Amino acid sequence: MNQIRNIAVIAHVDHGKTTLIDALLKQTNNFRENQAEMQQEQILDSNDLERERGITILAKNCAIEFGDTHINIIDTPGHADFSGEVERTLGMADGALLIIDAQEGPMPQTRFVLKKALDLDLRIIVVINKIDKPNADLVRTESRIDDLFLDLAHTEEQLHFLKLYAVAREGKVFLDLPSDFNQEADTKPLLETIVKEIPAPANKVEGVFKMSVTSLDYDSHIGRIVIGKVHQGVIKKGSKVILTENPSKQYTIEKLMTSQGLGRIEVNEASAGQIVAFTGVPEAHIGKTISDPSDKESLPSMSIGEPTLHINLAPNSSPFAGNEGEYTTSRQIEERLDRELESNVGLRIEKLSGSYRISGRGELHLSILLETMRREGFEMEVGKPEVIIKEMDGVKKEPLEEVTIVVPNEYQGVINQEFGKRQGEMKHMESISDGETEFVFSIPARATLGMRSMLLTQTKGTVVYNSQLIGWQPVGKSLPQMRNGVLIASDTGEALAYGLNAAQARGVLFVAPGEKIYQGQIVGLQPKDNDMEVNICKGKKLTNMRSKSSDGVVQLPPAIKYSLEEALDFLEADELLEITPKSLRLRKKFLTDIERRRQRRPEN
Repeated sequence: MNQIRNIAVIAHVDHGKTTLIDALLKQTNNFRENQAEMQQEQILDSNDLERERGITILAKNCAIEFGDTHINIIDTPGHADFSGEVERTLGMADGALLIIDAQEGPMPQTRFVLKKALDLDLRIIVVINKIDKPNADLVRTESRIDDLFLDLAHTEEQLHFLKLYAVAREGKVFLDLPSDFNQEADTKPLLETIVKEIPAPANKVEGVFKMSVTSLDYDSHIGRIVIGKVHQGVIKKGSKVILTENPSKQYTIEKLMTSQGLGRIEVNEASAGQIVAFTGVPEAHIGKTISDPSDKESLPSMSIGEPTLHINLAPNSSPFAGNEGEYTTSRQIEERLDRELESNVGLRIEKLSGSYRISGRGELHLSILLETMRREGFEMEVGKPEVIIKEMDGVKKEPLEEVTIVVPNEYQGVINQEFGKRQGEMKHMESISDGETEFVFSIPARATLGMRSMLLTQTKGTVVYNSQLIGWQPVGKSLPQMRNGVLIASDTGEALAYGLNAAQARGVLFVAPGEKIYQGQIVGLQPKDNDMEVNICKGKKLTNMRSKSSDGVVQLPPAIKYSLEEALDFLEADELLEITPKSLRLRKKFLTDIERRRQRRPEN
């Protein structure tokens, strides 16, 4: 066991965590020189969505050999919406690398993951990355790191953490801040520090086998793969085990594996402290205890933070339902959501009449699920995201978030104006570098819906936006509608340039000529706050009369196309988003004008 190190890599999003793991994998000879991975970046981010967005969504395991030490590396997500992944995987580690950007310093998610790691009493090694950035302010960053540890540490020993310096994209780590960033260097100082400072697993080999399920994988040939750290005892291939919640049923360990590089190798046995993967227990779920049949006691279950946001999801009911997707029925959607629950521990799903209420950590958490299902061939419709209201001591309470904003000084007015009308309360404001200001606001979570994309537009893409849940407060007053009224298609058919040209005088358009549309679909946004019907399927009447201006070329600006997250942000309470593998369509819940009037009519 002295030759094993289990280490989690934690960081705020985009601070260089996955890039540093790439360097460790490449420099410990896990790949041949001519292997494709040597030229690849973000090797562990194998998911298409992770590569496109440049973020880690799913926690993953890999392993490297350094000298005679086997180092298990657990790569965790950096975004607060996927903190459920962090919570369930940190329990496998005995130490943690905390990666911090030299320019940005500790960010909200840094605080969250560090608190979790310190609560578990993990040994922390801080790696200050991107020290070669032109605007890197190491004095300020180190001061803020010290303040963060002072704020979160439980013991004197936790304040004595090690600091290393890195340029992860070049695979360089330094024990001390170098005067020349271009000098020859590699990741050896970091590996030596891990072996020296991170303790070996303290689990006991004595006693019978016991393990808590931390993660699940699936292979089409060998079925469900259970992953976790052996809590005590020894596990052997072919041995009998039980799930402690149902001790009457026994299972046989069929394949037993440990990590090597990016893959796994089969072994005959593994002892306490090792991270293993095995098959043969198809009914295992995350958080459950697997044990030797002679010991029926469960291990303590992990605590997972509660969701703060929910959406209603239902099978697609639009006039175009079934035209573009492979899976369209309620039964198929339910089976897919049940599969998601097995591994996505931060998610909650409640079955309603004809629909499903899906609760998650935030907009990104929910939109990644919807985008994944969309790419798998599902058709569905979802309503406006809403915050979860909880009753505590007889008082209805809503989630409260802390939002950290970094913007160029010229956009300070934009930030103050936007947060002012959304009931945000400024907690802190500081000039952090030449020409940039940092704001910290506390604000109701419902007021943040759609804010990030709106601020990106208003600041020309320069805003750095981060948020985290900080508590619950009594429900405040309702917010004004943040969006103008929409243009609604009055007819079903094909959008024509003539009709679109007439409609563009009313506002900006979401559809282009040639697109199929249906009555009740939202086709644009107008400057006023009321909705308006337009006929964009109308063509030019053909007559034998000619006039000087009638045959001019119609020029249309490009139609606005929203991403899935932007479309969710756009929705109001009486609207739906239709999601298919090929299209995203915004629509009214009630498609005809007479149905919408009936819904608005006050009841007697």
